[in-house]
Amino acid sequence: VQLQASGGGLVQAGDSLRLSCAASGQTFSSDAMGWFRQAPGKEREFVAAINWAVTTYYADSVKGRFTISRDNANKKLYLQMNILKPEDTAVYYCAADTWGRATDREDEYDYWGQGTQVTVSS
Repeated sequence: VQLQASGGGLVQAGDSLRLSCAASGQTFSSDAMGWFRQAPGKEREFVAAINWAVTTYYADSVKGRFTISRDNANKKLYLQMNILKPEDTAVYYCAADTWGRATDREDEYDYWGQGTQVTVSS
């Protein structure tokens, strides 16, 4: 199983970005998928998750600004990020939970992508 995250960049506060995660070597449609992020000097934290039924879950800090979605036909995961804030600056990781749980717990995700840097300037 391989996950490849992309779409990060340097933007200004208030801008939008869309992250993508391409999956290969897995069923995907039955997997739960998640986004996590790690800011410099901080622990990695949950951002959003989506299960096979397309039920979504968000961290309180991004609720109403970020939208997670999936394209099962093309094995793609997305994170639309709007109204970005400097505190959203982090490396963003996509992850797959082959048990389909879609939780906010890192240890319940089996596979991880390499991360993509998002930097939001004030």
